[in-house]
Amino acid sequence: MDMRILDGKTALVTGASRGIGRAVAVVLAGAGAEVILHYHRQRDAAEVVARDIGAARIVQGDLGSMESIEKMVREFVGDGTKLDILINNAGVWGPTPMGGTKLADLEAMLNVNVKGMFWLTQGLLPCLRDGARIVNMSSIAGRLGTAGGRSVYGATKAAVDAFTRNWALELAPRGILVNAVAPGYVETDMTTEFFADEQRRQRAVERSPLGRLGNAEEVADTVLFLCSDGARWITGQSLNVSGGFWI
Repeated sequence: MDMRILDGKTALVTGASRGIGRAVAVVLAGAGAEVILHYHRQRDAAEVVARDIGAARIVQGDLGSMESIEKMVREFVGDGTKLDILINNAGVWGPTPMGGTKLADLEAMLNVNVKGMFWLTQGLLPCLRDGARIVNMSSIAGRLGTAGGRSVYGATKAAVDAFTRNWALELAPRGILVNAVAPGYVETDMTTEFFADEQRRQRAVERSPLGRLGNAEEVADTVLFLCSDGARWITGQSLNVSGGFWI
Protein backbone atom coordinates (compact mmCIF):
# COMPACT_ATOMS: atom_id res chain seq x y z
CA MET A 1 0.00 0.00 0.00
CA ASP A 2 1.19 3.51 -0.83
CA MET A 3 2.32 5.00 2.46
CA ARG A 4 1.23 8.50 1.37
CA ILE A 5 -2.35 7.55 0.62
CA LEU A 6 -3.76 10.69 2.25
CA ASP A 7 -1.54 13.28 0.56
CA GLY A 8 -3.43 16.53 0.09
CA LYS A 9 -6.11 15.62 2.65
CA THR A 10 -6.95 17.63 5.76
CA ALA A 11 -8.17 15.82 8.87
CA LEU A 12 -9.56 17.00 12.21
CA VAL A 13 -9.05 14.56 15.08
CA THR A 14 -10.90 15.31 18.31
CA GLY A 15 -9.36 14.24 21.60
CA ALA A 16 -5.98 13.97 19.92
CA SER A 17 -3.70 14.74 22.86
CA ARG A 18 -3.54 11.16 24.15
CA GLY A 19 -4.60 7.54 23.72
CA ILE A 20 -6.43 6.43 20.59
CA GLY A 21 -6.84 10.01 19.37
CA ARG A 22 -3.10 10.56 19.49
CA ALA A 23 -2.45 7.29 17.68
CA VAL A 24 -4.97 8.22 14.97
CA ALA A 25 -3.36 11.63 14.49
CA VAL A 26 0.06 10.01 14.13
CA VAL A 27 -1.04 7.40 11.60
CA LEU A 28 -3.03 9.88 9.49
CA ALA A 29 -0.10 12.28 9.42
CA GLY A 30 2.20 9.41 8.49
CA ALA A 31 -0.08 8.71 5.53
CA GLY A 32 0.33 12.29 4.31
CA ALA A 33 -2.68 14.08 5.80
CA GLU A 34 -2.48 17.55 7.28
CA VAL A 35 -3.85 16.89 10.76
CA ILE A 36 -5.61 19.45 12.94
CA LEU A 37 -5.36 18.43 16.59
CA HIS A 38 -8.20 19.07 19.00
CA TYR A 39 -7.77 18.90 22.76
CA HIS A 40 -9.79 19.88 25.79
CA ARG A 41 -7.48 20.33 28.77
CA GLN A 42 -4.05 18.89 27.96
CA ARG A 43 -2.43 21.64 25.89
CA ASP A 44 1.10 20.48 26.68
CA ALA A 45 0.35 16.94 25.51
CA ALA A 46 -1.28 18.25 22.32
CA GLU A 47 1.81 20.36 21.60
CA VAL A 48 4.00 17.27 21.96
CA VAL A 49 1.85 15.44 19.41
CA ALA A 50 1.97 18.46 17.10
CA ARG A 51 5.77 18.49 17.23
CA ASP A 52 5.93 14.76 16.63
CA ILE A 53 3.80 14.87 13.49
CA GLY A 54 4.49 18.39 12.27
CA ALA A 55 0.93 19.60 12.78
CA ALA A 56 0.52 23.32 12.15
CA ARG A 57 -2.76 23.76 13.98
CA ILE A 58 -4.05 22.92 17.44
CA VAL A 59 -7.59 23.80 18.52
CA GLN A 60 -9.02 23.81 22.03
CA GLY A 61 -12.61 23.04 22.84
CA ASP A 62 -14.86 21.51 25.47
CA LEU A 63 -17.14 19.15 23.56
CA GLY A 64 -19.42 19.02 26.57
CA SER A 65 -20.22 22.72 26.11
CA MET A 66 -22.43 24.12 23.36
CA GLU A 67 -20.76 27.51 23.73
CA SER A 68 -17.33 26.00 23.19
CA ILE A 69 -18.48 23.90 20.23
CA GLU A 70 -20.09 26.92 18.58
CA LYS A 71 -16.86 28.88 19.05
CA MET A 72 -14.85 26.11 17.37
CA VAL A 73 -17.30 25.90 14.49
CA ARG A 74 -17.26 29.68 13.94
CA GLU A 75 -13.48 29.62 13.72
CA PHE A 76 -13.44 26.82 11.16
CA VAL A 77 -16.25 28.25 9.05
CA GLY A 78 -14.92 31.78 9.39
CA ASP A 79 -11.43 31.03 8.13
CA GLY A 80 -12.65 28.84 5.30
CA THR A 81 -11.21 25.56 6.61
CA LYS A 82 -12.05 22.60 4.39
CA LEU A 83 -11.95 19.09 5.81
CA ASP A 84 -11.60 15.78 4.01
CA ILE A 85 -11.66 13.72 7.21
CA LEU A 86 -13.42 14.18 10.55
CA ILE A 87 -12.50 11.78 13.34
CA ASN A 88 -14.98 12.00 16.23
CA ASN A 89 -12.75 10.40 18.82
CA ALA A 90 -13.16 12.53 21.96
CA GLY A 91 -15.10 10.81 24.71
CA VAL A 92 -15.32 10.24 28.44
CA TRP A 93 -16.19 7.22 30.52
CA GLY A 94 -16.61 6.23 34.12
CA PRO A 95 -18.66 4.04 36.44
CA THR A 96 -22.40 4.72 36.54
CA PRO A 97 -23.82 1.93 38.75
CA MET A 98 -27.56 1.64 39.11
CA GLY A 99 -28.52 3.15 42.45
CA GLY A 100 -25.31 5.15 42.75
CA THR A 101 -25.08 7.37 39.70
CA LYS A 102 -25.17 11.14 40.08
CA LEU A 103 -26.92 13.35 37.56
CA ALA A 104 -23.71 15.28 36.90
CA ASP A 105 -21.86 12.08 35.92
CA LEU A 106 -24.63 10.97 33.56
CA GLU A 107 -24.91 14.38 31.93
CA ALA A 108 -21.14 14.72 31.48
CA MET A 109 -21.00 11.47 29.52
CA LEU A 110 -24.07 12.26 27.42
CA ASN A 111 -22.87 15.78 26.71
CA VAL A 112 -19.46 14.76 25.36
CA ASN A 113 -20.07 11.33 23.86
CA VAL A 114 -23.42 12.04 22.22
CA LYS A 115 -24.43 15.69 22.15
CA GLY A 116 -20.92 17.00 21.56
CA MET A 117 -20.29 14.64 18.66
CA PHE A 118 -23.64 15.51 17.11
CA TRP A 119 -23.36 19.29 17.38
CA LEU A 120 -19.75 19.43 16.24
CA THR A 121 -20.43 17.26 13.19
CA GLN A 122 -23.54 19.20 12.26
CA GLY A 123 -21.74 22.50 12.69
CA LEU A 124 -18.82 21.40 10.52
CA LEU A 125 -20.94 20.18 7.59
CA PRO A 126 -20.17 23.37 5.62
CA CYS A 127 -16.46 22.63 6.11
CA LEU A 128 -16.63 19.03 4.89
CA ARG A 129 -15.81 18.53 1.25
CA ASP A 130 -18.07 16.34 -0.86
CA GLY A 131 -16.64 12.84 -0.68
CA ALA A 132 -15.25 13.40 2.83
CA ARG A 133 -14.92 10.67 5.45
CA ILE A 134 -16.37 10.74 8.97
CA VAL A 135 -15.17 8.10 11.42
CA ASN A 136 -16.85 7.93 14.83
CA MET A 137 -15.34 6.23 17.86
CA SER A 138 -17.75 3.62 19.17
CA SER A 139 -17.10 0.65 21.47
CA ILE A 140 -18.18 -2.94 21.93
CA ALA A 141 -19.70 -1.60 25.16
CA GLY A 142 -22.53 -0.32 22.97
CA ARG A 143 -23.36 -3.89 21.95
CA LEU A 144 -22.73 -5.90 25.09
CA GLY A 145 -24.17 -5.83 28.57
CA THR A 146 -21.70 -5.67 31.43
CA ALA A 147 -22.01 -5.99 35.19
CA GLY A 148 -19.39 -3.33 35.84
CA GLY A 149 -21.65 -0.32 36.16
CA ARG A 150 -20.90 1.03 32.68
CA SER A 151 -24.46 1.26 31.38
CA VAL A 152 -24.41 4.97 30.54
CA TYR A 153 -21.13 4.67 28.64
CA GLY A 154 -22.56 1.69 26.75
CA ALA A 155 -25.71 3.64 25.94
CA THR A 156 -23.69 6.55 24.55
CA LYS A 157 -21.77 4.21 22.28
CA ALA A 158 -24.97 2.56 21.08
CA ALA A 159 -26.06 6.08 20.15
CA VAL A 160 -22.81 6.56 18.22
CA ASP A 161 -23.60 3.47 16.15
CA ALA A 162 -27.11 4.76 15.48
CA PHE A 163 -25.80 8.15 14.38
CA THR A 164 -23.30 6.41 12.12
CA ARG A 165 -25.96 4.44 10.25
CA ASN A 166 -28.31 7.39 9.89
CA TRP A 167 -25.68 9.95 8.90
CA ALA A 168 -24.40 7.52 6.25
CA LEU A 169 -27.83 7.67 4.61
CA GLU A 170 -28.32 11.41 5.08
CA LEU A 171 -24.90 12.39 3.74
CA ALA A 172 -24.70 9.85 0.92
CA PRO A 173 -25.96 12.38 -1.67
CA ARG A 174 -22.76 14.35 -1.03
CA GLY A 175 -20.61 11.24 -1.31
CA ILE A 176 -19.62 11.53 2.35
CA LEU A 177 -18.88 8.14 3.89
CA VAL A 178 -19.68 7.68 7.57
CA ASN A 179 -18.35 4.75 9.55
CA ALA A 180 -17.35 3.88 13.10
CA VAL A 181 -14.81 1.68 14.82
CA ALA A 182 -15.76 -0.23 17.95
CA PRO A 183 -12.70 -1.16 20.01
CA GLY A 184 -12.77 -3.88 22.61
CA TYR A 185 -10.39 -4.00 25.56
CA VAL A 186 -7.59 -1.60 24.62
CA GLU A 187 -4.78 -0.29 26.79
CA THR A 188 -4.84 3.51 26.71
CA ASP A 189 -4.44 6.40 29.12
CA MET A 190 -8.18 6.30 29.73
CA THR A 191 -8.20 2.61 30.73
CA THR A 192 -5.06 2.65 32.90
CA GLU A 193 -7.01 2.76 36.15
CA PHE A 194 -9.51 0.16 34.93
CA PHE A 195 -6.77 -2.35 34.13
CA ALA A 196 -4.79 -1.59 37.28
CA ASP A 197 -6.99 -4.26 38.87
CA GLU A 198 -5.01 -7.39 37.95
CA GLN A 199 -8.00 -9.72 38.21
CA ARG A 200 -10.04 -7.51 35.88
CA ARG A 201 -7.15 -7.37 33.45
CA GLN A 202 -6.72 -11.13 33.50
CA ARG A 203 -10.44 -11.70 32.87
CA ALA A 204 -10.26 -9.43 29.83
CA VAL A 205 -7.24 -11.28 28.46
CA GLU A 206 -8.91 -14.65 29.02
CA ARG A 207 -12.02 -13.52 27.12
CA SER A 208 -9.94 -12.53 24.10
CA PRO A 209 -9.51 -15.27 21.47
CA LEU A 210 -6.06 -13.79 20.74
CA GLY A 211 -5.12 -13.89 24.40
CA ARG A 212 -4.15 -10.25 24.93
CA LEU A 213 -5.39 -6.69 25.14
CA GLY A 214 -5.36 -4.41 22.14
CA ASN A 215 -3.42 -1.20 21.69
CA ALA A 216 -4.21 2.23 20.33
CA GLU A 217 -2.14 1.77 17.18
CA GLU A 218 -4.25 -1.22 16.12
CA VAL A 219 -7.40 0.89 16.36
CA ALA A 220 -5.70 3.76 14.51
CA ASP A 221 -4.74 1.49 11.61
CA THR A 222 -8.40 0.56 11.16
CA VAL A 223 -9.34 4.25 11.14
CA LEU A 224 -6.71 4.84 8.46
CA PHE A 225 -8.25 2.12 6.31
CA LEU A 226 -11.68 3.72 6.58
CA CYS A 227 -10.18 7.04 5.47
CA SER A 228 -8.42 5.46 2.49
CA ASP A 229 -9.63 4.79 -1.02
CA GLY A 230 -9.67 1.11 -0.14
CA ALA A 231 -12.82 1.75 1.91
CA ARG A 232 -14.61 3.72 -0.81
CA TRP A 233 -17.52 1.23 -0.89
CA ILE A 234 -18.04 1.06 2.87
CA THR A 235 -20.48 3.33 4.71
CA GLY A 236 -22.83 3.07 7.66
CA GLN A 237 -20.73 0.38 9.33
CA SER A 238 -19.29 0.03 12.82
CA LEU A 239 -16.25 -2.22 12.60
CA ASN A 240 -15.48 -4.42 15.59
CA VAL A 241 -11.80 -3.86 16.47
CA SER A 242 -11.48 -6.21 19.42
CA GLY A 243 -9.33 -9.16 18.41
CA GLY A 244 -12.44 -11.31 18.16
CA PHE A 245 -13.74 -10.49 21.64
CA TRP A 246 -17.28 -10.30 20.32
CA ILE A 247 -18.04 -12.45 17.27
